[in-house]
Amino acid sequence: MEVKVHSIHFDADIKLLNFIEEKVNKLRQFDNKIIASEVFLRLDKAETKENKVAEIKLNVPGKDLFAKKQCKSFEEATDGAVEALRRQLKKHKEKLSTSH
Repeated sequence: MEVKVHSIHFDADIKLLNFIEEKVNKLRQFDNKIIASEVFLRLDKAETKENKVAEIKLNVPGKDLFAKKQCKSFEEATDGAVEALRRQLKKHKEKLSTSH
């Protein structure tokens, strides 16, 4: 699966990119039919410490799954979004297995 990471208005360092790729690739354990994924990283203009936003879009057959989290760090936001997507993948898979 290809993981495209877009860091908007800043350059993400290689450690962050590797972390994200590793986390997103772990989602394959739950569904090996994931076609592609896109991750968008951006800084929110909010005056709070929790201004790091990670948005992840997963392309699975018949559906696109999406999660967005805002936290103090990109790693934390990525963790939260990946966890939300894991739950969505499980639900999606259950729906598919009950509809057949």
